[in-house]
Amino acid sequence: MGRVLVTGCSGFTGRHLLQRLKAAGHEVFDPEADGRTFDLTRPDTLAPVIVDARPDYVIHLAAQSFVAHDDASAFYRVNTVGTTNLLDALLAGGTRLRRVVLASSANVYGNAVADPITEATPAAPVNHYAASKLAMELLAATYADRLPIAITRPFNYTGPGQSPQFLVPKLVEHFAERRPTIELGNLDVVRDFSDVRAVVEAYVRLLSVEQPPSVVNLCSGVGRSLRQIVDDLTELSGHRIEIHVNPAFVRASEVHRLVGSAATLRAALGDLPCQDFRETLAWMLAARRGER
Repeated sequence: MGRVLVTGCSGFTGRHLLQRLKAAGHEVFDPEADGRTFDLTRPDTLAPVIVDARPDYVIHLAAQSFVAHDDASAFYRVNTVGTTNLLDALLAGGTRLRRVVLASSANVYGNAVADPITEATPAAPVNHYAASKLAMELLAATYADRLPIAITRPFNYTGPGQSPQFLVPKLVEHFAERRPTIELGNLDVVRDFSDVRAVVEAYVRLLSVEQPPSVVNLCSGVGRSLRQIVDDLTELSGHRIEIHVNPAFVRASEVHRLVGSAATLRAALGDLPCQDFRETLAWMLAARRGER
């Protein structure tokens, strides 16, 4: 057990992670809860937080993560330069860190031809979000001789509390509210979806495993098309919805299939919970109905 500094605590993943860390017995330092200014793009705001936190571990989740964000420069300011600002502050803070976990993204693989995608699959980003994350990884590697860094590449994951601007929460919202129609893009894209509880469990285990992989996919190893998820929600909710395909939602650089290999993950951390994605969808439907 130890003291954990988590960036991005107020985000979707961060909220779930805080609960899991506390349940595991860790002391969590949340600068946002203490009213601290913590801006990755402003190095002067980072040093005081690091000194006060005195962390044993750091889990860096804060990022510009919405792929369709219309300000390309924001991805690099936050995800790339912001992360190096954080690493510099950790070095300057003089704390003896046991582990620094950096959240990258499976989007760095782009339209990879490998199936499943392993950590050795060459990166080929097709958008600014993915490129900013790959640049972050490359720069983080230059700190590996001074900081105990482990990099995760999460594939798609979801759960209650994720914004409806993301695909699965949008679908769940429409089915829970029994709306008659929904606008979607390509129904045949295939993604590797996980439950947020499995993802945060992986983060917690990465803190204590003796020799973590330097880079690890966070994934289920199972591909699901958007069409399959719609079918599952139809069955779980007892509601059928009319789908309108909106060409504006089909990106020219669309990654058509993104399914990861979980072999490295399982070898390092063991089996993770919540592997039945239908149970995840049922959990989200119940939570959404409870909010109404």
